[in-house]
Amino acid sequence: MSQPITSPKSSKIDVFEGLDPAVKVRTRKMMMWFIVFAIVMLFAGITSALIVLYGKLIWLHMSPPVYFWLSNAFIVASSITLILTLRALKKGNQTLGLTLHLITLALGVAFTISQHAGWKHMASRGLGFTVTQNEQGLPAYRWNTLGKLTGEYGSDYWFEMNNEKLVKEGPEYYKPSDPSKPVTNSVMTTFNAFGAMLSVVIYVHIIHLAFGLIYLIVNTVRIAKGRINRDNTLSVYISGMYWHFLGGLWLYLFYFLFFLF
Repeated sequence: MSQPITSPKSSKIDVFEGLDPAVKVRTRKMMMWFIVFAIVMLFAGITSALIVLYGKLIWLHMSPPVYFWLSNAFIVASSITLILTLRALKKGNQTLGLTLHLITLALGVAFTISQHAGWKHMASRGLGFTVTQNEQGLPAYRWNTLGKLTGEYGSDYWFEMNNEKLVKEGPEYYKPSDPSKPVTNSVMTTFNAFGAMLSVVIYVHIIHLAFGLIYLIVNTVRIAKGRINRDNTLSVYISGMYWHFLGGLWLYLFYFLFFLF
């Protein structure tokens, strides 16, 4: 009689197995610092591209929508509640720690939604792209020119050319240094580099936020099951490193995009 075939028991692979506990902590922190460094380099490249384009094109300045101001409030509040979560857990208050972590997660979701809503609002003002059909009848996506913008010039948006804010008189745009020569045609046909780069910044940032939200969800479950407690708060600390960094990154990008340029 043949013996039944049994599959070997699956076991979790612990990449830190055999390491001293202190070494494990330092290793996990160092891994997070590598991730942070990679994100810094990515956005350094994006902002460098903006600086290069700024000197070559007619540049668009826009007032930030209220959704982005809400984003600022949500991300700051979520960082505060995450700090309070860690403090509560270290004091052994598991229920308060879980509650604060759930609030952090809710604020993180609200932040992501407000980011998406802010971009949709700006796209509705002409910052997005237009879908047409090519010769083969297939959809063709073309980024809008500055001529597609809507709103009140001077308050909702304005243009800068060679470090001069353009003046609008009726349908025409002029450089203050040369009011006799309209630059309207150049404005109407210029590629909207600001809008294109803003969309890249927002959606790349949302992708990074998605990983942060997944981390928060996993930690919420682990806190609820008691796996994260007074004696084991490292995961909350490391997720805090990542979350605080992303919050600071957004605040920097917000200032860079809407007030520095």
